[in-house]
Amino acid sequence: MTSLDYCPSPGLLRPREKLLAHGSQRLSDLDLIQLLLGTGCRQVPLEALAHRCRDILDRHGAALEMGHFEGIPGLGPAKVGQLIAALELARRLGRPAHLRISGPADLVPRLRHWTDRPQEIFLTVTLNGAQEVLDIRPVTVGLLNRTLIHPREVFAPALEERAASLILAHTHPSGSLEPSREDREATTRLSQAGKLLGVEVLDHLIVTAVDYYSFRENGEGFL
Repeated sequence: MTSLDYCPSPGLLRPREKLLAHGSQRLSDLDLIQLLLGTGCRQVPLEALAHRCRDILDRHGAALEMGHFEGIPGLGPAKVGQLIAALELARRLGRPAHLRISGPADLVPRLRHWTDRPQEIFLTVTLNGAQEVLDIRPVTVGLLNRTLIHPREVFAPALEERAASLILAHTHPSGSLEPSREDREATTRLSQAGKLLGVEVLDHLIVTAVDYYSFRENGEGFL
């Protein structure tokens, strides 16, 4: 085997090497954060620091502010500034004005990056009257029992943005697309709550790294 025949597995490469060998689309969110941070510190290795930053990003989503990073060892104002600037640029470039959602296949690619988390992420996608995406926000992280998700948390972003409708989504780190009993109950309960609030729930998606499940397409949870 010559050197031209050999390409190391992406899992064995450091983020910068992955970027050079395979391009940015093959990088996980953790890889991208490590590239932005550049280095860790003596007390906190780079990968551990990136994990802490990703947890904060998952927790606060679009409401992220510089103050949320305060007190993290190894994360000074310069690195926080790099993260905030990168996220703001991504928001500006990643939200085209006319991204119309006509079905799950239009939305799933924008949710896929959440699937590399070890915990389940429950998200809301708010839409305007033309079914264009307004925002995508994490509601809960690691909450296995969806009966504990309160409609107030789910519909707050939609009411704040005067959204016409929303789509629910959550990840299954296990890779299974089979809805649980709690998934089905939550879909029905939140769909009914949306009717009372005047914000229609268009669908509920289960998203994995390779596929998705649509409650609407499968005739579940919507009367």
